[in-house]
Formats: sequence, C-alpha cells, structure tokens
Amino acid sequence: MGKREQEGTEIYKSVILLLVLSSALGAADAPRWNFEKLVFVKRHTYTANHYYTEHINSAWLPGGNLCVLDVTSGEEQVLVPELQHGVFGRFDLDFDSRHIVFAWKASNDVGYRIYEIEVNPETGERTGALRQLTTPPEEEAELTKRYRNGYHHGTDDMDPCYLPDGGIVFISTRVQYGTLCDGPDIFTTTVLYRMERDGSKMKRLSNNSVSEHAPSILPDGRILYTRWEYVDKGAVSVKCLWAMNVDGSSSVEIYGADIALPPTMIYGRSIPGSRNQYVMLGAPHCPQNGVGTVIRLDMDKAIRTREPMTYLTPDIDIRSEGGFHFRNDGEWVKDPSGKMGPLYREPFPLSRNSFLVSRKAPGRMWKDASAYDLVLLHEDGSHELIYDDPEISCFCVMPFRSRTRPPIVRANLNPELAKQNLATCVVTDVYHGMEEVERGSVKYIRILEHQPRPWAARRNWGGDCVAQQHATVSKGTHHAVKLQHGVVPVEEDGSAHFLVPADKNIFFHALDEHYMALQKERTFINYIAGETRSCIGCHETPNDVATAMSSRVLKALQRPPSVPQPQPGDDSAQRVLDYVQDVQPVLDRHCIDCHSDKNPEGGLNLTGRMTAMFTVSYEALLNKKYMPFVGENFPKTGHVDYVPARSYGAQNSVLAAMLAPDKITLKDPGQAKWADELAKAHEDVSLSPDEFLKITNWIDTNGQFYGMYWGRKNLQYKEHPNFRPVPTFARAASLVSQLPEEER
Repeated sequence: MGKREQEGTEIYKSVILLLVLSSALGAADAPRWNFEKLVFVKRHTYTANHYYTEHINSAWLPGGNLCVLDVTSGEEQVLVPELQHGVFGRFDLDFDSRHIVFAWKASNDVGYRIYEIEVNPETGERTGALRQLTTPPEEEAELTKRYRNGYHHGTDDMDPCYLPDGGIVFISTRVQYGTLCDGPDIFTTTVLYRMERDGSKMKRLSNNSVSEHAPSILPDGRILYTRWEYVDKGAVSVKCLWAMNVDGSSSVEIYGADIALPPTMIYGRSIPGSRNQYVMLGAPHCPQNGVGTVIRLDMDKAIRTREPMTYLTPDIDIRSEGGFHFRNDGEWVKDPSGKMGPLYREPFPLSRNSFLVSRKAPGRMWKDASAYDLVLLHEDGSHELIYDDPEISCFCVMPFRSRTRPPIVRANLNPELAKQNLATCVVTDVYHGMEEVERGSVKYIRILEHQPRPWAARRNWGGDCVAQQHATVSKGTHHAVKLQHGVVPVEEDGSAHFLVPADKNIFFHALDEHYMALQKERTFINYIAGETRSCIGCHETPNDVATAMSSRVLKALQRPPSVPQPQPGDDSAQRVLDYVQDVQPVLDRHCIDCHSDKNPEGGLNLTGRMTAMFTVSYEALLNKKYMPFVGENFPKTGHVDYVPARSYGAQNSVLAAMLAPDKITLKDPGQAKWADELAKAHEDVSLSPDEFLKITNWIDTNGQFYGMYWGRKNLQYKEHPNFRPVPTFARAASLVSQLPEEER
C-alpha cells in the first residue's frame, strides 16, 4: 500500500470511529460504559476446518498486532510492533490494567507461545519489555519429528487468562492426546494448564479426552471455559460451559451438557451487574471456525432445557451441523459460506443488553481475511459499527480498564490422600432425580474411567481405523477406552462415601443387586489429588447442590470412605473391559454348540473366529435388536438428551432379559415378548452369576471390544508379534508405549 493510500485508510477509519461513537458512546452514555479505550487483536481471519483446529490447519497469514484504541480521539496504538511478522491469538488484560498476556506464533512451523507486556493503566501505552512466559518443551524437536502428521510442530500454548491469585490459566497441547473422533490422528487435544506469573510451576488442571478452550474468570473467582466431551453421546454434540477453581478443583457444568444445538458453546463470559447470567457464542463444529451467533444465558431458568438461551442475534442459528442458518423471509436457509448474513465472534458483555463483539458483515465468506470489524451489539439484535480496518480483521475486543479482582477459591485438600493420588466422593442421595427407581434398589456404584488416547498410541501403519477411531476400540459404539476401577456400596438412605482416582476422567453407574446399571452417568469429572467432592445424586444441577443438602446425618459419612472393591468373579477392582476375555469365554461354554460356523441356529454365529477388525460373535451381538448401545458417531449430534433410568444398558437389553427373565422387565412390550420367547427356547442355558455379570457389564459399558489402545488390530497383521495382545490393566492405563517404536 502506498503512503497516500495508507493515509486515506487511516482517515477513513478515524471518521468511522468518531461518527459512530458520537452516537453509540456519546457524552451522556460515557459514565455508563466507564471506559475510554478498547484493546483488541488485529489478525487475518483463521481458515481452519474445525472450531478447535485454528492452531493446526489455518492458512499461514502473518500480520496484525495487539492494539489499543482511544474511543474519543480515534488514536490507535500498536503495542508489539516487533512481533508484526507473526500471528496473534487471544489475550487478556490484567485486573489492574498494567499487563496484557497474549498468545503469539512466529511462523507456520512453530507453536503458539505466551507472552506478556506491561502497559500504562491510564494511557494504554506500553511501558516495559516483551517477556516470553512459555517456551517449547525440551523434547519439542523429537515430538515434531515423531508426530508430524498435519499437526506441523510439537506443542501450542494459547488462550491465556489472568487468575485472581496472580497466576495465568491457558490451554495447551502439552498433554499429548489425540482427538478421539479423528481417524488420521491429525488433530490434537487442548486442556487447561496454569502457571505462575513468570511462567514457572506449570501444572495441568484438567484431563479431557477432547478439547477445552477460551477460559475467562467469573466474579466468584472460578475459571469459566468451554469443555468438549462425549461419554456415550454424539461426538460433536456437546461443547458446553464448565467452571472450576483456580487449582482445578470442583469442576462443574454451567450449561449445555444435554443440549445438541448449537453444537459448540464458546467464548463464555459472565455478564456484569447480572446475577447468574452469561454471554456465549453458538458455533458449528466444522467445517468453520469459532464464529456464529451471540446468545445470552439466564441460569436461573431450567438448566436442562433451552429456556436459559436468548438469541441476541436471532436471525442466525446453527440448526444442524456443518454451517450457519440465516432467517430469510421467515424461512431458515443453510449457508455454509456465511455470505447470507452477519456472523460474530468473541462477545464481551458491557451490561445485560450491550456487548462488544467482532462481526462479519453480510456478503462476505466466514473466512475472508479482512471480513471482521468491531461493533456494539444491543439486546434487540441491532448493532453500531465502532471500528473497521479494511485491510485486516479485528477480534477479541474488550474495554481497556481496571476491574475488581475476584476472590481466590481453592480446595481444602487431604494431604494423605493427595500422596496416594486419590480423592473422596460423597453422594448425598443417589435417588435424587432418578425417575422410576424404588428406594432401596441401588446397591452399588461402579467407578469407570474415560481414557484419553495418547500420541504414543499413534500408528504409522494402516488399517486399524473404524468409525473415525484411530486406534479402534469398538464397532461404532464409543471412541475412548473405558477402564473399570471397582464398585462401592450405597447405603439404605441412598448415600455413598468412597475413594476415586485423581487426575482421571471418572464417571459412575448406579447398580442394582445384580450389578446391572439402573442409571449411567454420561459425562465425567476430574478430581484433583486430596480433594473431597459431593454430589446430590443422578441428574442434579448446580442449583441442586446449593439447595438440596439435607440436615440429616448421612449413613455413609458415619464410616471411613469405601475403597473400591472387585465385582464378583473379578480378581481386582481395577480391570480392563475386553470382549475376548470377558464375553467370548461365556459364549464358548454355553452357546457355540448351537450357534457355530456350520448352520448356526437362528442365523446367529457366536464363535470367536476373527473378522477383519473384531470377531464373528461380537459383530453379531452388536445389533440394536439385542442391546441398546449408543453410537457416538451415529448420529454425531445425537444421544445427548437426559433419559430415564433403565433406558440404556442390560436393563433394556433383549439379550440380558433372555438370559435372566427373572431379573429384567423390559419396557417395550414387543421386546419383552420376544425376550420371553427366546428365554423359553433357551431354558437349558444356565449362566452362573459371575458369567451373567460378564455379559451385563459388557452391555452396560456400551459394547467395548478392545480393552486398550495398544497393539495392531487389523487381521492383516495376524503374524505380527504385537497383533491383538491380551490387555492388562497396567498396560491399558499407561499413556506411554510399552514397546520400542519399531516393535509396535
């Protein structure tokens, strides 16, 4: 751009700013907004193909900076000119407005790192040297060499945010997990980390199997963030809002764990001056980035419904996966390009009805490099232009002003349990929210783990992928290896008090006297070492925790916490869930005389003969007419609604009901009749309680085949020494390979 053109552009920008702000933020309104300057990022628009892959596969478009804008004079300051050759990610302004922390990427072949600058809280001018807070891990070069597969470097540190205790929370790929529903294993997981102000004492706060993003700080001092997770539900359905303390304790859902659309809820922030209200962005999962529609949440309304959501941009929605829907003459029209209407990103609440936000105007594609300006969005959906640079997009805007430092909330940890990497869980009343389950029915709680897939399990050979699972676990039921940590008793009053592993993704099943699941938890909790956590029961909400605690003395608290024990027939509480070890031996003893390769009765072959990826019996039984499994990929945006007890698992399985008609009553009359007919035809088949439990445990945990990620699985590798190895708990739980690379 020539000097004359550049001068003209600057005049153009200033005129827009002054004309708009004279009406939008005029003298009468200035005290209400209580700021004179804005800080934001200039960056060419990300072009990634998923909301969570902006650091992986966006086109390399360097340029831009961290900027401060005087909203009255139009004067603009570029804060880090020495970094204008790279790309700026998200940033945060410290509570006293004296420092700004931000993510920056120097080239296409290195990761984002976190930096900090010092600024004058009055003028916004930079007053100190640039400080780099995170550096690549020592093994970065080795990680890049070993795992380079679309992900073009070793690690990334992004989305920094100041904590009330002086530290910084951020997201990072240092956890070295692969995204579960990614067959090529190109995409990588980001989870929450924290560090001290100088970059020291880096610590992982969460252990997600898939990604977390966009931390911000709530007025009560907790970290609000977006958590993507799926445990027996659609793989792209739920990226919802969660919160945790600054030490990672007390993580809890804020909103969205059973809401399928919009599939991505991101950039959540608390609305100042409003009780229990938030703003967020609703976005697609793919093939677009984190842009979409602005939504306000009122969490005094029913959390398990769509009632809390008010669309502040009501003519834009994500009504199915893969693109945007715009209202056109009263009809919803899908437009993946985004050209039909405006799109938004990173709303910042000024009040309940006014928001700063980055906006793409109609007529441009969602990924156009300079499409996004800054606007003031009002509650009725109208907006006023604040700032536009025709050469580059503007993002992540917030007022340049000091704010109240929130309180610091940490867990009161038990040091002895912390040494053992254990935590304590207290269930007040397991029957709370569990419909159609009589008191006294729940006898045990089964403790399970949803295990991330480590980079170390990446296979550089082909053929081991089924239903987007890079290292196949099941035939289209679920993507993550599930491990079992034993069972604990439930008291007569519905209370339980027990130990759980820390730093794992832990979820529960409520079991009857036969160890069959009455209700299944379809999310997970991270417990930190030494933490004590309590929950009310099944299907609780955050509001329940605050109001439903009883004054009665829980029976379970009148004794020390239970140590998880083995189920009947198990040698250890900790066990793998492996079809070949658990289920096939039962079928071999009782079934294959009639259901074998040669003329199997009813056309049902239950032999253990290997197929390309599984066995004949597994593929035959993994049929919804026998068991109600959940397909995390079928559909990707399904299976998120809360369901009553006995909806999934052995309690609703024709197979289980046939084997034990005296223990199971099926809800569906047609299935009940069929199960009864099958039971009569199999009167001579009598399983021991331990054998029956092996079958129901497999059904209740959603039909897993392989007990671990490790080993070659495709039948073409039958002669390989590492073909379908027998899993052990120690090996299944390990995040590092037990074999040299050349022997895997």
